[in-house]
Amino acid sequence: MNSGILLVAAQRELRRSLFDALDQAGYSQIHSARDVSHAAILLEGRQSLSPLQLMVAVLAGDQQQALATCEQLRRLPGAADTPLMVVLAQEATISPSDLPAGIVDWLSAPQIGTELVARWQRSQAAPQGPRRELASLASDMHEDYRFVFEEGNSEWLIADARTGHLLEVSPTVTRHSRLHASQWEGLPLSDVVRFEGVVLAQVLAEANRSWYPCQRRSAQGADTGQASVRRIRHAGRDALALMFRSDRADLRAEAALSLLSRIFASASGVDTQGAAGRLLFDELGLDYLAVWSARLDGADAPTQLLQLWTGDEPVWPPAQLQSSLQLVLGGKTVLHRSDAKRLAPNDPLLQQLDLAGFAGLPLHDERHTVLGAMLAGNRRGFSEMGIIEPVLRCSAARFAQVLELGRTREQGRAEGLVDALTGLPNRLLFNDRLDTIIREAIRNGECFAVLFVDLDRFKAINDTYGHAAGDEVLRTVTQRLCGSIRASDTVARYAGDEFTIVLRHIVKNDDVLRVAEKIVQVMETPLYLEDGTELQVTASMGLSFFPDDAGDAETLLKHADEAMYAAKHHGRNNFQIYEVSPEYAQEHGMALKTRLRHAEGNGELRVVYQPQVDAESEDIVGMEALVRWEHPELGMISPAVFIPLAEESGLIVSIGEWVMRTACRQAREWDQRYGLRLRLGVNLSAVQLMEPKLLETVTTVLRETGLDPTLLELEITESISIKEAPNLVENLHALHRLGCHIAIDDFGTGAASLDYLRRLPADRIKIDQSFVRNIGVDPDDEAIVRATIEMAHRLKRAVVAEGVETEQHFEFLRSHGCDELQGYLFCRPLQTISFDKLLAERQRLLEPHEAEPA
Repeated sequence: MNSGILLVAAQRELRRSLFDALDQAGYSQIHSARDVSHAAILLEGRQSLSPLQLMVAVLAGDQQQALATCEQLRRLPGAADTPLMVVLAQEATISPSDLPAGIVDWLSAPQIGTELVARWQRSQAAPQGPRRELASLASDMHEDYRFVFEEGNSEWLIADARTGHLLEVSPTVTRHSRLHASQWEGLPLSDVVRFEGVVLAQVLAEANRSWYPCQRRSAQGADTGQASVRRIRHAGRDALALMFRSDRADLRAEAALSLLSRIFASASGVDTQGAAGRLLFDELGLDYLAVWSARLDGADAPTQLLQLWTGDEPVWPPAQLQSSLQLVLGGKTVLHRSDAKRLAPNDPLLQQLDLAGFAGLPLHDERHTVLGAMLAGNRRGFSEMGIIEPVLRCSAARFAQVLELGRTREQGRAEGLVDALTGLPNRLLFNDRLDTIIREAIRNGECFAVLFVDLDRFKAINDTYGHAAGDEVLRTVTQRLCGSIRASDTVARYAGDEFTIVLRHIVKNDDVLRVAEKIVQVMETPLYLEDGTELQVTASMGLSFFPDDAGDAETLLKHADEAMYAAKHHGRNNFQIYEVSPEYAQEHGMALKTRLRHAEGNGELRVVYQPQVDAESEDIVGMEALVRWEHPELGMISPAVFIPLAEESGLIVSIGEWVMRTACRQAREWDQRYGLRLRLGVNLSAVQLMEPKLLETVTTVLRETGLDPTLLELEITESISIKEAPNLVENLHALHRLGCHIAIDDFGTGAASLDYLRRLPADRIKIDQSFVRNIGVDPDDEAIVRATIEMAHRLKRAVVAEGVETEQHFEFLRSHGCDELQGYLFCRPLQTISFDKLLAERQRLLEPHEAEPA
């Protein structure tokens, strides 16, 4: 007695399709299960019956999930030797070539109705018996290449190797070309494909799988793309297999992604809707495209924003008579791949345009309110809905974004938040946005920059050419500024000829400097008024950084404004970064020293951490703790300014101990959380090194924080004189015996480098950034870097390079054996919350790989 057929599929629709296909073929005993556990219940008590005739399982995951499912099925009662077929769902990520052994055949979900029974019967009739495995099929795939037809979405054309005439084409060819399979039979390849830059005979003779641009025949004439040729066997004779990849965005995912990137990049210019619409219309080969805006007051008549079509202009029916448009404006999505003509009796638009493929998508805002509608169609029907539909949905999202932005600007103008001349946020709205950005940055541990832009000698333009010309200049400047930044950034007209910009999500300060340089260059381009008058309009810019320069909006803007005036003093047409100058520190030294005495108690000091990475693996191996002072009025004050003041006043001892204790406590917490054994570098000043109680202080800090002494590295600068610093050598040897590492910082800048290496217990030297930054610029500095690395390695010292900012720096240092690297190329100094996120992300990315057995 036969126990029937077992079907296992999580999706109800697929279970039904499998059941119907087998039931219609006359198979009576069919067991349908949601999963393996459900199947076990259905088969309970059947051990005494005959084995199952067949199992069919739908796989919707990856290779590991497929293997687990097949193994569980084999353990079911009566299933150990049962033939197993699998169906690959559309969301399955496993490739047919990676299916587990023991599977007699496979098919894709859309083929269930037409192929399931036929393949099962073919498998039963196979010479190797009913359980012919996929591995066996793979061994003679040169004869049975048809599985390639069904994998992926590629086009295959099989031709006789001797005559060059077609023997067979894959279903994808007929679908994409809109030519029936019978229209391809026997055609010579010369009538089917036309290569560019190479003759067909050469491509066929070489058959080396190289890709060449070409055109492939279609019902519309030809489709452009690329093709490659390889040799196979077909029905016992030599044959050629030509694979074609179309460049059409409605056929190939890569082309569709390229189209979407261009649509979303079409953000500048006056007619954003028109530019995006024309791209979509041309690339998808549409015959109709329209974008509508729903009326804000809820009235029936929407407003048409865009309409493109091919052919003669018809008499357009009123919007209220277009039933499909009304459905979409009501929030309903309408999709018809090739049967839209059935809607024609109720929709005069579809009737007049004779559309076979049609899509209508609502345009939603963030609250899912319908803002409008996008209608798209063509007369031949859509090709691949798996590609077309995502492109249309993303395009609709783009149109909705532009529409919502326009309405927001209109509302802003009505409420006095948007500048009427430029359409930019005004001072009031910008200040509100800046406060919001600061709150988000504090919550997420992010950094951003504020740019204050002032046009040079703008008053002279108004005085000479009139205010109308001045307005024209301001509008052009607005376009140039908006075209120089990303969508996530903000530009505002702050006042008169002053603009403000926020550049968000900063990883490296260099990213900001590149944007500033780009703006300077763009502004240098001559500007032409409507009457043809040529003007040269330049700008001066000031930059400030959050949180480095200030933690509040008012101070950030104040510092950016001060930096902008510094740019004016440097001759205009440039940008300057805010900093408290040494001259200011000297002039106000006493006041700064007084304030510095209270900085620690007032919570004005910050510790930030910059990663050090292994030159080979680029993984984080250490970090340097750096102190920052956030002055309540002046914002962030550079260590180059306040550290000398702290040393002069003796405050450096207490500040240094606070930094060491704070950093050690944090390093211990990260070591417990992530277990990375990261080395912590802490700088010691000359004053600290001469302290008789330095060893006691370090020992106490390590004991109180619980940090392993071997994870603490104390950095001393090479500029400290051994002779002039009593207790220095003794203190460092004592710290080394305690287990701490010693590093010589700023190596190469002092006059006693060799003496340092000879007399001090240094484990590591750090090449000063002044040498690193000249890599690729100064051959002498490159020679110094090479010699330093070689000398250190001969003395068995590790080498860290500071100030690594470019790929050229990185490649040079790695090629010459530098051990570790530190600099903005990898990461800027980060606040505690941001560094923690960096470590958490590293753990998330690497943990699965580290868990794998060696």
